Amino acid sequence: MPVTTHKTFCRFCHAYCAIEVDVEDGKPIAVRGDTEDPVYGGYTCLKGRELPEQYTTPARVKNSLKRKPNGDFDEIDTDQAMDEISAKIQQLIKDHGPRSVATYVGSYGYQNSAALVLPKAWHRSIDSPSYYTSVTIDQPAKAISLSRFGAWGGGTHKFTDADVCLMIGNNPVVSQFSAFGGPPPFSPYARIRDEMKKGMKIIVADPRRTEVANRATMHLQVNPGEDVALLSGFIRIILDEKLHDEEFCAQHLEDLEELTRRVEPFTPDHVASRCGITVDELVKAARTFGEAKRGVVVGGTGPDMAPHGVLAEHLMLAMNAICGRVNKVGEQVPNPGIISPPAPRRAEVHAANPAFGKGPASRVRGLGEVFGEMPTAALNDEILLEGDGQIKALICLGGNPMVAFPDQDKTLEAMEKLELLVCVDLYKSATAKLADYIIAPTISLERDDMTMLTDTWYDVPYAHYTKAVLPRNPQSREEWEIYWELSHRSGIPIGLPGGQLDPEKRPSKHDVLKLIAPNSRISVDEMRAQGRGHIYEEVDVRVEPGSENSSDLLQLLPDGVAEEITEVYNENIRRDGKIIDDDQEFTHLLISRRLKHVFNSSGQQLTNLQKKGTTNPAYMNPADLDLLGIESGDLVEIKGVSGMLIGVAEAAGDVKQGVVSMAHAWGDIPGNWGDVREKGSSTNRLIDDDRTYDKITGQPRMTAIPVNLRHVPEDAA
Repeated sequence: MPVTTHKTFCRFCHAYCAIEVDVEDGKPIAVRGDTEDPVYGGYTCLKGRELPEQYTTPARVKNSLKRKPNGDFDEIDTDQAMDEISAKIQQLIKDHGPRSVATYVGSYGYQNSAALVLPKAWHRSIDSPSYYTSVTIDQPAKAISLSRFGAWGGGTHKFTDADVCLMIGNNPVVSQFSAFGGPPPFSPYARIRDEMKKGMKIIVADPRRTEVANRATMHLQVNPGEDVALLSGFIRIILDEKLHDEEFCAQHLEDLEELTRRVEPFTPDHVASRCGITVDELVKAARTFGEAKRGVVVGGTGPDMAPHGVLAEHLMLAMNAICGRVNKVGEQVPNPGIISPPAPRRAEVHAANPAFGKGPASRVRGLGEVFGEMPTAALNDEILLEGDGQIKALICLGGNPMVAFPDQDKTLEAMEKLELLVCVDLYKSATAKLADYIIAPTISLERDDMTMLTDTWYDVPYAHYTKAVLPRNPQSREEWEIYWELSHRSGIPIGLPGGQLDPEKRPSKHDVLKLIAPNSRISVDEMRAQGRGHIYEEVDVRVEPGSENSSDLLQLLPDGVAEEITEVYNENIRRDGKIIDDDQEFTHLLISRRLKHVFNSSGQQLTNLQKKGTTNPAYMNPADLDLLGIESGDLVEIKGVSGMLIGVAEAAGDVKQGVVSMAHAWGDIPGNWGDVREKGSSTNRLIDDDRTYDKITGQPRMTAIPVNLRHVPEDAA
């Protein structure tokens, strides 16, 4: 058969790069960037180019599987599996109530444009609050801080044409951009290079000299976990030297005087000492940011997974606002959203409306719902804690809790306690090995999708609707279809923004997307007819004057923030050259990182990507290895207050002394020490979920973890 070429977009990660796929005899044979795409311009990464192997690999789950009593699996017809799963879920709801059934959507579930909306809607339809996603153990701080700070109706400055961009713990060259400002999610090397040629200054604060730090104007190699001190120091200098936007502050900010008083103790000497940088570096970075006319400060998983992550994100919002880094009357809103419904963008404050402290409560640690979902860090305890409301069943969509959840041993105990565990997974992941059923998923090239997740991330009004490129595996199900199947068997309809999903008639993906986005700025039908990524030039939204009766202010110091700033000032984890945690002494801090060739636990199964590495090395400064008598390739025990793991040491000159840098979401079921070179090791073995957690989000400290290290002989691992 002749080779046909199809335009689509990659869904290996959240970047959604526009690609072309060559198909022969119903199989993908090559992937490359789409050079005709007006936004991505031919960019794609090494992960996306391996989509053909994702389709053909023997490791792929092509037929649904049912676990046998001995732990092995037998193939099962997917319709029969869904009959059995639905019957069990209906029985659990009858016996224990709807709260007993939970869903967890992992990172890979986010690549399906219906896989967040349908499960959440199904949970509403059965009155179950037990809906969880990876966001609450990743970067919940962003949404929480924005909800209690308030938002500027005109939006913040875009990356393109900015004078400065300050990135804290964010590495967009390896990991895709965040929706809250920063480089767009495509061709990061080229975009950073092009903007710097035009005069943009990029400042990076990170304990590691990351790929983006290598290209930056300035790199502050800060100590891990000191993001709040650094930001407080920046704000103090900017206010002290009157580099802020006094007019904007006077009109739209609450509590500037009190914030000034709270950051006063964060003198340049104090902050530089805590962060392990020089006073000159600190002051120069603050002045570079403050003196610019346009630009933003943005953060990534670095500050968000560290202690005081919500406060760090709050101070970034405050710093942007103090410097007036917002779009004002008459300026263009770079991308108001194509799939989002149209709404006026006015030069006024949208009042703070904290996305926590309301809705259902968790049964543990005084936690509760945050931005419409339950905190994932509490999920294990909700399974293990006996009594009313105990979770008995978990449907896991594109997630791998065994390597992603904090406290791996507790996660294993929780997964084994469930009466029903269903995994929709491409592979027999560490979690899927424990499942009662593994449902074969419809892979990205076999389904329709649109760029819903990234709708407002671009700096132009761009959207991409793709039709399926490959014939669908008839035994597979999309993540959203699991919930239609449950609705179909129970007769309980699922309500969507555009109306109810008929439980009697299986809808097409296009039908579902139209119900999800019935009021999109550009209709779903029109986007589909484009057949490729497109910039909708007709969408030109300008910031309008604020309403006459608008009086809301951005909240610099909502409840608890002032006290937490002072709390951080009084903290001191370093004493006499040692790091102290729970009255124990440690020598290093372990930080999380990303690796180019994998997306969390996805990609570790593909042979071409395995050539880049089959483990998540414990990267350390060569001087630290010398002091410990360890060589690259040696096994090393990494031990903290809450647990221990075995890693493979690797010398890395880009890592600051006193720091260990390891990628998240590797490893297997506990006890895989002998396989660490082939499977890596889960850093979540070092994380407790009930000692160092944020009181709002429940997210524990997942980076900047105090540890000690020692060499481990090969035969002792």
